Amino acid sequence: MTSLRHRVAADTRYVLLGLPMATASFTLAVAGVSAGLGAAVAFVGLPVLAATAASARHFADLERAALPGVLGHPISRPRYAQTPAGAGLFRRMMNPLASGQAALDLLHAIITFPVSLAAAVVSAVWWAGAVLGLTFPVYGWAIAAIPGVDGGLPALLGLGTGTVPFVVFNTAVGLLFALTLVPVLRSAALVKASVSQAFLTRAHVPSLESPSLETASAAWVTAR
Repeated sequence: MTSLRHRVAADTRYVLLGLPMATASFTLAVAGVSAGLGAAVAFVGLPVLAATAASARHFADLERAALPGVLGHPISRPRYAQTPAGAGLFRRMMNPLASGQAALDLLHAIITFPVSLAAAVVSAVWWAGAVLGLTFPVYGWAIAAIPGVDGGLPALLGLGTGTVPFVVFNTAVGLLFALTLVPVLRSAALVKASVSQAFLTRAHVPSLESPSLETASAAWVTAR
C-alpha cells in the first residue's frame, strides 16, 4: 500500500508539476527560435539562438532529473560539446549550438508541451472525478434539491428520478474514476516520460553518467 501511494504521488507530481515547466520551455523555445531565425541574417539572431539552446538544455536537465522516478531506472545524459580552452567570447557564446543534442532539446521543448497538456488534463479530470464522486453523498442531496435539476443524467437514462438515484449514480461514477485512477495516472506519466526519454536520453551506461545528474536523480527519488 505504501508503494502504491508513493507511485500515485510520484506520477501525479510528475504530470501536474511538469505542465508549468513544459509551458515555460515551450514559450521560450518558440519565441527564441522565431526571434533568432528572423534576425540570423544580420548575425544578431545567433546569440539569441545560442541563449535559447542553453535555456532548453537547462529545462532538459530538469526533466532528466525527474525521469528515473517515473521510469524506475537510471538514464544517461547525452554528452554536450565543451568550450575549447582559450576560446574567444563569441565562440564561448555560441557553444550551446555546437552539440547535436541542442536541436533535440529544442524539439523536445516544442513537442512535449501538447503531450504534457494532455497528460495533465486527463490526470486532473480523473482526480476530480474520483474525489468529487466519492464525496458526492455528502453534498449530492443539496444539488438534487436545486430547481431544474430534475434527476439529472440518471433520469435521462431511465434509472429513476429523485434524490436517491441521483446520489447513487454519481457516487458510482466517482467509484469508477477511483478504481481506474492508478492505471490512468501511470499511463499518462509513462507517455510523457517516453517522449522525454526518446529526445533527451540514451541507453544508460554507468561509467558515462554525469555526477550532477546522478545527484539530481537521487534527490528526486528520495523526495518520493
